[in-house]
Amino acid sequence: MHRLARALPIRAAAAVLAMGLVASCGTGSDTGSASEEGKAVDLASASLLDDPKGYVGPAHAPMPETAIDPVADDPTPRLPATVTDSQGTKVTVTDASRILALDIYGTISQTVFELGLGDRVVGRDVSTQFAEAKKLPLVTSSGHDLNAEAILELDPTVILTDTSLGPWDVVLQMRDAGIPVVVVDPSRSLDNVGSLTQEIADALGVGPEGEILADRISQQTAKTAAAIAAVAPSDVKDKLRTVFLYVRGQAGVYYMFGQDSGADGLIEALGGYDVSGEIAWKGMKPVNDEGIISAQPDLILMMSDGLSSVGGVDGLLDRLPAIAQTPAGKNRRIVDMRDNAILSFGPRTADILNSLAVAIYAPESLS
Repeated sequence: MHRLARALPIRAAAAVLAMGLVASCGTGSDTGSASEEGKAVDLASASLLDDPKGYVGPAHAPMPETAIDPVADDPTPRLPATVTDSQGTKVTVTDASRILALDIYGTISQTVFELGLGDRVVGRDVSTQFAEAKKLPLVTSSGHDLNAEAILELDPTVILTDTSLGPWDVVLQMRDAGIPVVVVDPSRSLDNVGSLTQEIADALGVGPEGEILADRISQQTAKTAAAIAAVAPSDVKDKLRTVFLYVRGQAGVYYMFGQDSGADGLIEALGGYDVSGEIAWKGMKPVNDEGIISAQPDLILMMSDGLSSVGGVDGLLDRLPAIAQTPAGKNRRIVDMRDNAILSFGPRTADILNSLAVAIYAPESLS
């Protein structure tokens, strides 16, 4: 399937994300609540635009809450489970009765709940906002910083995380305290949704349930991908020239995500033309006028809090006036999605693709 490449060191990429997300989250309050998102629209029944390139106006791609649908009811972990994590560390898990699942998007925690182990999760990160987990105590403070004291107070028997949260010393402190810590793949892509799901399941001793969940996600994603392919232009010249902007106005962060950044595969999956290859824009780099003007995007993808941080579309055009010299700027063609969803890739991958596709090819269906 489509590739979300990984040329930049994952910790460097995570640092860019964390820097901006902390700026938007303040001191650990929840942001981007799914309960405020409105109603989902299925691409298959949406009113499609006759000319996606000619459409004028922004669109928000909603990600309303959906109930957790576990693949098993209260599965019994097959323990002890010994795994070699993504950093090459051999970890043995003997007790999965008190789980912490932590990453910058909330993907790990949602996977644990979908595996049927939600009643064993004892805390959450600020990105874990679905209803079934909302009442759990936070273990992140100052946005996405791990709080060692809060974690230890919950007495977890196993911690699942990646390299997207820090400080890393806190993770090491948990290991020193004798808590098994499994570091899973920090990449988020269409390619590794299944393997990430299996990593999480194997570490918790529910490998068979992991296979079932991975297969379900794959089937749902394939169905959505086929629906997008049926409506997206097939000729390259007709595809929407698309870029992904990562913006945090409060922190003065203005990045364009290019090749090997994580956004290129998303653009391809949505049937767009990823301009970054054409202009040789590699990785995540501060945006400049030359890059924007060279890209000449028809469409700009953004995180919702990022767009809000600059005062919406008008503020974006004011702060980055070069955008006004592109078709996307002239048509105000900005599509945004909740920060902890748009690049998360996990159990809701199909929902993410569907919602973005509706906002791109059938935005009038959202009104």
